[in-house]
Amino acid sequence: MNNHKNARTTVYSREQIVLRSQQGWTADEIAASFCISVRTVFKWLKRYRDEGPTGLENRPSAPDHNPQAYVLGWRNLITKLRTYRMTAQEIGETLDLPRSTVAYALKRLGLNRLDRLTPPEPVRRYERKRPGDLIHLDIKKLGRFNKVGHRILGHHRRNRSRGLGYDYVHVAIDDHSRVAYVEVLDDETGKTCADFLARATMWFARKGVLVRRVMTDNGVGYKSHIFRDAARALGQRHIKTKPYTPKTNGKAERFIRTLQEEWVYAMPYKSSVRRNANLARWLQIYNCERKHYGINLKTPISRLNPQS
Repeated sequence: MNNHKNARTTVYSREQIVLRSQQGWTADEIAASFCISVRTVFKWLKRYRDEGPTGLENRPSAPDHNPQAYVLGWRNLITKLRTYRMTAQEIGETLDLPRSTVAYALKRLGLNRLDRLTPPEPVRRYERKRPGDLIHLDIKKLGRFNKVGHRILGHHRRNRSRGLGYDYVHVAIDDHSRVAYVEVLDDETGKTCADFLARATMWFARKGVLVRRVMTDNGVGYKSHIFRDAARALGQRHIKTKPYTPKTNGKAERFIRTLQEEWVYAMPYKSSVRRNANLARWLQIYNCERKHYGINLKTPISRLNPQS
């Protein structure tokens, strides 16, 4: 059986090469009879002289020398040096290895990028015990339009509504129940954010919820003195997220993603005015009918008011 798919000879034909040579055939005649080169004939005759019949058997196709096998023996040492944030060039100079060889090893180890040296922070899931203990605030900027856009029709250039400005979707979501209050406003200034906070606080109060803390990112409106004073006047503690760490305000971020999928881009609205008019209907479904996986397939309103 020949294990080499591209080999021109088998063990049997190699034996025939030796036999015909012993019978007086010339190398040219043997090569022509098997449609191989004269060099191949001499190769098998030499192996037979050096090793006997075993020299005609198939050999492993793996190379005798593999540079990467040498690297594997240094795996732990390369990994250790990489943890000191050394470059491939520096590791190669330390271990007397080519830079390309070290770079290949780092890629195989998944350490070719420096950000992979620091393991990701574990996911920290938390939930306040009572409704109102923490309200997440955030803003989503949406473009205004007066015709069906390219996200629906797929024509990237031909279906843009230009020069119409933006709507700012202000979001307030309760950490415990996931009940959300949303308004579409004209901007994200400090006064607009403060007024929205006051209306959201009143909306939750009508549902029997006292807002004690609010969490925001570091947006300009939320950092303003007027917003700070409004939160203080409402008796609320204002908590800001860690800069460049949106996952701290993850419930608001996830809600905005849901809002985009199920309201903003859920259907081909003819204008942003019609889109905004559909917000109240969708919000009613989200709060009172849509089951939430994060709260054991309950509706948000059921956690706000267990009797409902």
